[in-house]
Amino acid sequence: MTISVGSDHCGYELKIKMMEKLKEWGHDVIDNGGSSAEEIVYFPEMAGKVCDHILQGRAERGIMFCGTGVGAAIACNKVAGIRASIIHDVQCAHQAVEHDAVQVMCIGAKVVGEWLAEDLIRTFLNAKANQDEWTAKVVRMLDTMDGIVK
Repeated sequence: MTISVGSDHCGYELKIKMMEKLKEWGHDVIDNGGSSAEEIVYFPEMAGKVCDHILQGRAERGIMFCGTGVGAAIACNKVAGIRASIIHDVQCAHQAVEHDAVQVMCIGAKVVGEWLAEDLIRTFLNAKANQDEWTAKVVRMLDTMDGIVK
C-alpha cells in the first residue's frame, strides 16, 4: 500500500520513526514534509499535500502527525472528498475505516507514544471499509456534504 505522510514540526520525530516502520512493513511512503523538529511547519500545508495524493490516486491512505492531531484533522477535513480523524485508540483505528471509510489518520505526537503509534497505524492500515449498504449510505451522505455527487 502507498501511504502519504506529513507532519508539522511537533509531529516530525514521530513521523520519521513511523516512516521507518511503514517501510519495514512493506509499504511505499510518500513524505510530504516537514523536514525538522526545529523549523516551523504549518500543518494545513502538509495536510493539503497528503490529501492531494489520496485524491489523485497516488496513495491509498494518509497519516498526519502533529502535536495533538486536532489541527491536522481539521485541515484534512477541509479538503472535499477526504475523511480524516484523530486516531488515539485501537477501536477508532479500525472503526474509522470500517464504518466511515476514513482515508487519513491524524496522530498527536504529544498524546501518543511510539509503541502505541505502531499499533494504531498497523490497525488503521489493515482495516477495510465495510461493503454494506449502511456504510455506503453514510459515505454518500458525507460526499454530498462535500458537494461531491456520486
